[in-house]
Amino acid sequence: MRQTRFRRHRRDHGRAGLLARRGEREPVEFSHKPVLLGECLENLAIDPAGIYLDGTAGGAGHSQEIAKRLTTGRLIALDKDPDAVKTASARLAPYPCAQVVQEDFKNAAPALDELGIEAIDGALLDLGVSSHQLDTPERGFSYRADAPLDMRMSQSGLSAYDVVNGYSPEELTRILFAYGEEKYARQIARKIERLREQHPIETTAQLVEAVKSALPPAVRRKEKNPARQTFQAIRIEVNGEFESLAAGMEAIFDRLAPGGRFCVITFHSLEDRMVKRQFASWTVGCTCPSDFPVCVCGKKPRGRLIYKKPITATPEELAENPRSHSAKLRVIEKLPEAGGPIPTERG
Repeated sequence: MRQTRFRRHRRDHGRAGLLARRGEREPVEFSHKPVLLGECLENLAIDPAGIYLDGTAGGAGHSQEIAKRLTTGRLIALDKDPDAVKTASARLAPYPCAQVVQEDFKNAAPALDELGIEAIDGALLDLGVSSHQLDTPERGFSYRADAPLDMRMSQSGLSAYDVVNGYSPEELTRILFAYGEEKYARQIARKIERLREQHPIETTAQLVEAVKSALPPAVRRKEKNPARQTFQAIRIEVNGEFESLAAGMEAIFDRLAPGGRFCVITFHSLEDRMVKRQFASWTVGCTCPSDFPVCVCGKKPRGRLIYKKPITATPEELAENPRSHSAKLRVIEKLPEAGGPIPTERG
């Protein structure tokens, strides 16, 4: 059984569609340097009277700059992490146009419904784990510090402890391979199984040692920290990140007004692949066989890519912000339902 000293007794917010209480004390340790900020602002093509959604508010770095550019418009900032909600609420308090909602962006549609918003003019997702989550040891996201296994962005529900100590070796192998692209997934899963038969694996340091001990010596010497892929996979499983991304992209794109822009920043290849494929699917028109004289399917493209390839950080940003090294930005614009001529893609 899991020892009570590693439990987090936090009240579950349930359907957290209520506006975060403005003016709450900001967690002083929550720092956030937004990546690809200028590129996001340029591609959102912000209308001062428009309505915008930041689905991953975090430290409000992107949200603040969007809010600064609005006059009669509105900004809705979502985040499922209570720490982020407190910080974003404090940092956006000077902007009457901005509202913060504690919610997973996969639930963007009901969140917007609660606010009486039918359509938005632009949206942004900055995916992955935040700097604050990584830099706060007790959250259990980092393999660099010893802390209770947690990794819950929402600070409620399934935890990393539950995954590591409760999943079967077959389930562990699946998520390590699928979400971490870990080629030694089976060996790591078996090692975890043997260790937890003796006692629960309760901390990040114990998990790191389990991973290291499962790998060949040559691999341990080569990798700076061979647990990186395992931690990524477990974090994705705990937070249902891929399920949220798939559902969230659909929900947000559906709410875009014609001409609205959707910007998504990813930090690893699996996320980027999902975004690339989803964006591409929205640009597909007629699917009739090539030998049909006329279209009978009636399918029209729903969007157009602003750039064929993802935008990456400039050398200047790479030097200033290490988090930007793996960042990729993709942008799509929603077309009118009737279709029509599609402008030429740039880049």
